[in-house]
Amino acid sequence: MTDAAQADGVVIEVTTGERAGTRCAATPPCTIGRAADATLTLPDAHLSTNHGRIERDGDTYRYVDRGSSNGSVHVRDGVATPLRGDCLDAELWDGDELHLGDPAEPVILRVHLAEDEEGAVVAMRPIAEVERFADRITAEPGRLGVLYRHGAALGASTDLDTVLSVAAELVFELLPQATHLAVALKERAGRFPVVYASRRDGAPTDIPVSRTLIKRVLEARAGVLLTNAASEMSSARSVVQAGLASTLTVPLWTGADIRGVLHVDNRDATGVFAADDLEVLTVAAGHISFAAENARLVARLRLAEQRLERENRYLKEREQEEKFPGIIGQSRGIAQVLEAVGKVRDTRVPVLIQGETGTGKELVARALHYTSQRADHLFVAQNCSALPENLLESELFGHMRGAFTGADRDKKGLFELADRGTIFLDEIAEMPVQLQAKLLRVLQEGEIWPLGAPRPKRVDVRVVSATHQDLEAMVKAGTFRQDLFYRLHVFPIRLPPLRERRDDIGVLARHFLARYGKEFGRPTNGFTPEALARLKAYHWPGNVRELQNELQRVLIQRTEGDLVLVEDLSPRILGETSLVDDPRVPRGTLKEMMDAVERVLLARALREHDNNKTRAAETLGITREGLHKKLGRFGMNT
Repeated sequence: MTDAAQADGVVIEVTTGERAGTRCAATPPCTIGRAADATLTLPDAHLSTNHGRIERDGDTYRYVDRGSSNGSVHVRDGVATPLRGDCLDAELWDGDELHLGDPAEPVILRVHLAEDEEGAVVAMRPIAEVERFADRITAEPGRLGVLYRHGAALGASTDLDTVLSVAAELVFELLPQATHLAVALKERAGRFPVVYASRRDGAPTDIPVSRTLIKRVLEARAGVLLTNAASEMSSARSVVQAGLASTLTVPLWTGADIRGVLHVDNRDATGVFAADDLEVLTVAAGHISFAAENARLVARLRLAEQRLERENRYLKEREQEEKFPGIIGQSRGIAQVLEAVGKVRDTRVPVLIQGETGTGKELVARALHYTSQRADHLFVAQNCSALPENLLESELFGHMRGAFTGADRDKKGLFELADRGTIFLDEIAEMPVQLQAKLLRVLQEGEIWPLGAPRPKRVDVRVVSATHQDLEAMVKAGTFRQDLFYRLHVFPIRLPPLRERRDDIGVLARHFLARYGKEFGRPTNGFTPEALARLKAYHWPGNVRELQNELQRVLIQRTEGDLVLVEDLSPRILGETSLVDDPRVPRGTLKEMMDAVERVLLARALREHDNNKTRAAETLGITREGLHKKLGRFGMNT
């Protein structure tokens, strides 16, 4: 490439980088990059050897990124389009920029294209003057009737395809000598693709609109009449190939913005259009512009309404799903828990959540908070067994600077941070006795006393506590304050262990499989019936947390297949034996074996509920009286 002020093809101005200030010209195709034999050699280290290429196809210039390491960006009128993936090329217009290489400090090239031969423009009519000749045209009764009739149809049309179809009828009636019509509308990237094309007989056709013609219309903001397009624009391949003879090209505009162009031609003869025809078409374009823009606005409004409807439907579904966020299950036990949460969530009374480890006590505490009137304020959680007594006191109630060695600043405790919100105290049974007294003061007086503080502070905090231990037994043993127990035990909620809600095992398993399959990038289609049956048969001493961990392990270890198989499960789960293999079920008649199986199931239900017959009956789905009858029949009443 050589330095030049004029060129027969492309002039590239290098505005940044090591060769900033260089102005070079060449005839495409021309290559750009660090290669010594490139048409434009750019030595900047962050560019690729063969970074890009400028090509020409008829009257169209294109830039093609050649798979560069740091990429290329096409910029027109401030709109940047990265060239990557399936889109590695962009059409070039005069004044476009190419940003090459490092996005933070790109090499910027400004592109100047050699103009096509101008030819003889017979007439131009600026859209700013449309009112001047519109009065004369609408004074003609014949044309006024055509404009009125089709104008009414345009005004009644809210679909863009209908608008353009009516527009074609209007134009062909106003201009009997026209044979073809095309409409090109502006896209966000500044391109003008043809969105509608028709012949006089109504048949659809492929009609290209010359980029050079569009450029003339945009720059002049005027309609253009060419009497012999093929000779006057011989360098524009699209004009020559289309066989255009006479052409009219006018803007479609709203206000100061040109939204597209309306192109009409005759391919049979030259000189069939006159300046009067250009004025007529420009006036018609004003009506068409208004109707087309209305149709596009209606289309966008409909899309927005559909999107809003989808979003509302999605949010409603999410609201139903997340009414109690994170709590998954359809069993009677979970339904009772959620019913209890709904009753107590908007009260100020303390709630004590009781349940085995891994049953999801913190999830219930969060549901209490986030579905309550306190949801706009903080939810904070603290495990009372996680810190030694001195640190736990500071963490909960805060301290003042100098309260103890190392206290170099004031610190707010969790109770103060949770003011007007909720604090969740997990493993409350592990709280030291001295701190139990401070917690009692919070519940009774609504006050906290930070370490080293001269006076207490008022707080409004909802206290939710949880434990897997028997607090009543601890009160009797003297290891938990009785007065604090009664304060915390105002509204107890018992979380059933997973073995009592076996109907939820499949729901939970599929939830965790989908969640972690997506997270780990190993999606599956579910479980085989045998694998799901093994999961439901297992007693899950670690409850939901154990099931969650099991599914994580399965997804990490498995390497192929659409379904989780039995052999994917842990040995401890596969070690569960079926009832028919239980040594307490002897071989015999069907009745004898069924009685033995029933006896085993009754014994297991009582054992799992610490001999609580009411809970055992609920799990088995029978009444307490029915359970007593069965136990009596098998001699199991003790």
